[in-house]
Parts: sequence; C-alpha cells; structure tokens
Amino acid sequence: MRYILLSLFLAGSLASAHGQTKAVTENGEEVILNKDGTWRSMSVTPSYDTRLDTPVVTKSAKATFLVKGKRIKYGIWLDPKKWTFSTAKPNEETPLEYRLTLKNGDAYAMTIPEGIGIGLDNIVSFTLENTKKAAPDARIVRQETRNVNGNIVRMVEKRATVQGIKFVYFAYYYSVDDMTVQFITYTSEPLWSKYKADMEELLSGFTTKVD
Repeated sequence: MRYILLSLFLAGSLASAHGQTKAVTENGEEVILNKDGTWRSMSVTPSYDTRLDTPVVTKSAKATFLVKGKRIKYGIWLDPKKWTFSTAKPNEETPLEYRLTLKNGDAYAMTIPEGIGIGLDNIVSFTLENTKKAAPDARIVRQETRNVNGNIVRMVEKRATVQGIKFVYFAYYYSVDDMTVQFITYTSEPLWSKYKADMEELLSGFTTKVD
C-alpha cells in the first residue's frame, strides 16, 4: 500500500465521556475505567479503548540498536546480532521504509509508515483486502490489542498463499491522529514455529519514543 485511500470512512475513535471512572493501578498508573470493562491509560493516547487484561509488551534487553523512522516519528529496537536492516532505495517505488532480515534464518520484516491516522480497525481490514488481491485465501487467524512500550497496537496473525507458498504474517499495526505504522514480520508456514519467538521479539521493539 503506497497511500491510505482518502475515500475510506474514518470512524471516530474517541470514547464517550459518560460512565467513566478514574482509578490507579497497583503500579501507580492512572487510568480511566469504562462501564463495559475497557480502560484508557491517562499517560498513553490509544486509538481506541483497551481492556484491563490487555497484554503489556516491552522490548528485549538484547535489543540495543534503535532504527529510527525518517518519514514519521517511530523506531524499532532490534538485536544487532540477530537482525540486519536496509532502507528502500531513493528511486524505488515502494511504500516500505525498512526491510529487516534474520541473519541466520528465513524470517523477514518490513515497516510501512504513513503520515495519516486511519484507526486500527480500518487499517487491519484494509490491509487484509489488499493482501487478498495477491492471495485470495488470505485470512486473519488471530488478533488482539497489546500495549507495546506504552503504545496501543493491534497484533494480527494472518495466513496467505502467495505463488504457491504458504506464508504467515505476524504484524503490529499502530495508528493515531497523524500517523499509521505497519510493522510486519513474515516467514513460510512450515517455519513459523521455528521463528515465531524471534519475530515476536523483534516486534516488541516498536516504539514512538525516538528523541
């Protein structure tokens, strides 16, 4: 996807102010509780509400190298002993900013930044439809909301067959008012169990604190 289509309906993401209660977690974090069981951190600006049982993910201690986005404000902490990265060439017509490769394996990743917010539900459905153009059997097999280094993201595990090869795409999608980032790892389906831990560790390095 080179550009987000402006014709997409951008649903509002602000939660209603009614039925909300302020609270403090056992870690001292201030949150707003909703009657439906969702919550909103007062120190994090998510694109939609999250539940109290939302998994919290932090970067690996081995992820010591920060790759900074050039187009918008985001970054990827990675383990330089495991992963290499490259940027798209200046004359290359591509939406990608970074490509990443597992040094001793067959797992890959890419980042696609956009300077426009679209909302997590919209970007997930849009990218699924986009994938189906090349792989009609593309489907989402698992997704959940995660808090990754203080950023609310949608984790999506997607399966698709491309040119006869079965792939697993394991991705984090992040979207706020002025930016959207697709951080996608992938490998072939037979290798998924072998590289899942490495791919998830890489994804856990997503951050918007790059100053």
